[in-house]
Amino acid sequence: MDYNPKVFTKLSYGVYIVTTWDRGKPTGCVANSAMQITSEPATIAVSIHHNNFTNTCIKQCNHFAVNIMAENQAPDLIGKMGYSSAKRVKKFDGVPYTLKSRMPIIDSSLGFVSCKVINTVETDTHTIFIGEVIGGEIMDEQSKPMTYAYYHDVVKAKAAPNAPTFIKED
Repeated sequence: MDYNPKVFTKLSYGVYIVTTWDRGKPTGCVANSAMQITSEPATIAVSIHHNNFTNTCIKQCNHFAVNIMAENQAPDLIGKMGYSSAKRVKKFDGVPYTLKSRMPIIDSSLGFVSCKVINTVETDTHTIFIGEVIGGEIMDEQSKPMTYAYYHDVVKAKAAPNAPTFIKED
């Protein structure tokens, strides 16, 4: 391949926490690949790595929510949701959340979109979940959404190993 993989960090992404249920307990992970597919009917797609426990939970629950992170989001929340596995850590311990549209929504989110899975696409490493929007709300009108560029350039965070933009350093 003849390209610089860092070019993907220049695409316009957001920083999201995708939440779902694990047998009645809230769980989730950080994702940067979420997008609106259509407006009528409203559909959203998210891409979740096969190795993320959240992937398995979405497949079992058949629902997910995209929590939109703001630039002023506490970095420790992103760290907790993005750099640990729900197989070993209760990710929602100490994280205030509310049930909205039947999904766990992080209280400090800028907003959320809640979806019922209507289709999936499997790639070598990720599942793309396509969801029909069943709920959504703006919870903070004042803050700016965190972009992936902001996450890297200002927060100075690195991509987690399961992130689509992860670059293994030698």
